[in-house]
Amino acid sequence: MVNISILSHFRDIFHTPARQRPTLQAAFHQPDHLPDFVRDCPAAMRLLDLLGPLHWADFPERNLQRNWGQPAIPFAAFSAACLVKLNEHLVSMGDLRQYLLEHPAFIWLLGFPLVTSRRYRCGFDPQASLPSERHLSRLLRKVPPAAVQFLFRDSARLLLGFFASQGITAGECISLDTKHILAWVKENNPKANLEQRFDNTRQPKGDPDCKLGCKRRRNQRSSHSTPAQTPPSQPLPGSGLSVGEFYWGYGSGTVVTKVPGFGEFLLAELTQTFDQADVSYFFPLMQQTEHILGFRPRFGTFDAAFDAWYVYDYFHRADDPAAFAAVPFVEKGGYKPDQRRFDSQGLPLCKAGLAMPLQFTYRDRTVSIIEHERGKYVCPLIFPHPPGQTCPIQHPNWAKKGCTVTMPTSRGARLRYELDRDSQRYREVYKQRTAVERINSQAFALGIERPWLRSGAAIANLNTLIYTLINLRLYQRLRQQYSC
Repeated sequence: MVNISILSHFRDIFHTPARQRPTLQAAFHQPDHLPDFVRDCPAAMRLLDLLGPLHWADFPERNLQRNWGQPAIPFAAFSAACLVKLNEHLVSMGDLRQYLLEHPAFIWLLGFPLVTSRRYRCGFDPQASLPSERHLSRLLRKVPPAAVQFLFRDSARLLLGFFASQGITAGECISLDTKHILAWVKENNPKANLEQRFDNTRQPKGDPDCKLGCKRRRNQRSSHSTPAQTPPSQPLPGSGLSVGEFYWGYGSGTVVTKVPGFGEFLLAELTQTFDQADVSYFFPLMQQTEHILGFRPRFGTFDAAFDAWYVYDYFHRADDPAAFAAVPFVEKGGYKPDQRRFDSQGLPLCKAGLAMPLQFTYRDRTVSIIEHERGKYVCPLIFPHPPGQTCPIQHPNWAKKGCTVTMPTSRGARLRYELDRDSQRYREVYKQRTAVERINSQAFALGIERPWLRSGAAIANLNTLIYTLINLRLYQRLRQQYSC
């Protein structure tokens, strides 16, 4: 039978000091109640001012009452430690652990389970109170995405609340963009001698989650370019070759809003594998944006990858005709913006200027990422009743039963052509797209493009924490500037 005194001895080893530790938010509002060794640490107080405004008391923590011989590391403490790592530009979890050992005030302040010891001024053993470097790396993979997403959403709500107190409604105009993230695999090393480097059926051993994708592609030549030469090996026509930049990795999509005179911050973020198209980020990110704002943005700015009918349709509203999506036009199918016009009823006009009637509609599940209704519009001189007339411009298609147009019946499909991209209003809105570029630059400085991680879950959690830190830095600057 186990001696009761032995069990009590082990409980005492992992027992935290009798004094109840406050959350970071409580410590932020009542710094005078902190122990002397915490208040005497400039780094701890500086980071408390950055992280303290978050509502740590509402953090979705896991069950910490586990009798496995060791105390469970709170996800809140670990998430806060990762924010410290990012802010202090620490490269690895080993660097983070060493930094915390050199600043024991962080161990107490962040909420790590403490191993009491009278040998130290702080009252606990820093070395024994921290998990190992390997355990810290494992935690980054195991933290539920909802936990770090809570911190990100809370940082956005702090900024929205600040601007509301200033009488400013933020979020009416948003910018959406994606950022490539390179996986830590040898296939991405151009100096590595590998065969079939970009074979998507050969998963890299260094990262079981990453996928092969194209960062940028050029598959059409301009009219003024020099004629393409046919290569001597594998003699395919050079004009038809597709030139792309391929990587194994992930993609990060973000929605950013800019408040003139204050700065820009993030409203939504999403990490996917690199094989996902840019447009696949649109609906999940806009759903998050509506949830955090409480309303649908009036204006949106995007790059040419988002030139899709449902993007225009999302921002169109009958009660607000001024709202629109500013997206550059892509010549899909060889059409230019002025080559497809519509009458007052929304029917496309043929080159002769005649309205083309709708012959039939059908549900399409292949052309775009969402199921939608498409219609076939045909020549009015043939359908529904041939009037016996001939084409006034003698179009070559007249001998083939006239011209036909197949396109979505949605209003967004027409707005894509009708949008005046030379107007002053369009240019003013499209300028807001630089906000998401500045956020991407900040994320790049924090190491988002080349993470030294080998797990999709860890990379997704790291991206969320990076964007949380960017928001917190802006909120800290605003508080210092306006003394709130």
